[in-house]
Amino acid sequence: MPRSKRARARRGPLPDKVFSLAIGLVVVAAAFNAIDTLLVRVISTEMSAFSIGFFRAAFGLLFVAPWVIRRRANIFKTNYSWMHVARAALKALSLAAFFYAISRANLAQVTAIAFTTPVFVIVGAVLILGEKLGIARILSVLLGFVGVLLIVRPFAGQFDPYLLFALAGAIATAAIQLMLKAMSERDSTDTLVAWNLLLMVPLSLLPALFFWTTPSLLMLGLLAVQGALGAVAMTAITRAVSLADVSAIIPFDFLRLPLVAVGASYFFGQSADAMTWAGAAAIFLAGVLASRRIGRTVAPVPAAGAGAADITEVDVVEGTRGEKTPNDEQRPKKG
Repeated sequence: MPRSKRARARRGPLPDKVFSLAIGLVVVAAAFNAIDTLLVRVISTEMSAFSIGFFRAAFGLLFVAPWVIRRRANIFKTNYSWMHVARAALKALSLAAFFYAISRANLAQVTAIAFTTPVFVIVGAVLILGEKLGIARILSVLLGFVGVLLIVRPFAGQFDPYLLFALAGAIATAAIQLMLKAMSERDSTDTLVAWNLLLMVPLSLLPALFFWTTPSLLMLGLLAVQGALGAVAMTAITRAVSLADVSAIIPFDFLRLPLVAVGASYFFGQSADAMTWAGAAAIFLAGVLASRRIGRTVAPVPAAGAGAADITEVDVVEGTRGEKTPNDEQRPKKG
């Protein structure tokens, strides 16, 4: 049992206060991620999605560099060097896909689609890991795809092809979660996070060079704020997951959707119609159901970080490790 949990057990903690704190942290993360999404829309008027992804990775690394340096002794020992590279590359692409969708499509619709990640985790767990597809999982998948159809409307005159980039980002994010499930068996949480942070910078720089735009001082400042918001949101959501079950707190992350919708309406004159809200409701139900049914396979977490479903790896790993067996708990902790 982690030291913090043992300490709480000795003190006789008040569950209501702990749960309220976890909810508060998720709400803070949701609000910061909503602001982050709005910032991406503003920054994208001058910079490409790949450039935004690079600066996000660079500023993110800058904010956590003291932590990496402090724990450098054991943090880089890994069993999955090439998988770290593949995961970081996939994340760079998923971020670019979301950022491009944010720059072109309705922000409320992009945000709603971002929440389909747990549904795609179920699909991947069934197809790749051989998990059984029970009634609850089937219902979750069906609700998720109904929600996507209501938002994307591929057979209607309102079809927006840019939403497909958001969908691609959600699928890539699910793939990352499935990779983390396997990698967390032998690599520590610190190792998984550190490798990703360090590899994201050069891997996101390569495509950014082909679409490079030197940011103005204003844009550079907004990029720095974006990186700070992502770091704070990551810390908040990680702490929340350590305090309460993911399935109990994930619904509160959906607060991000109305916040984004209000901001998009106020700043950009965008509106979300009834079909969008109906699709978002279906995706919400699918996500909540998925979070309750697949925790023992891979723990889907609120899509934290960039407001564009930039998942926080430490959340996924800690959520997964929360389901380990007693034999796993006896294994010496790395890092």
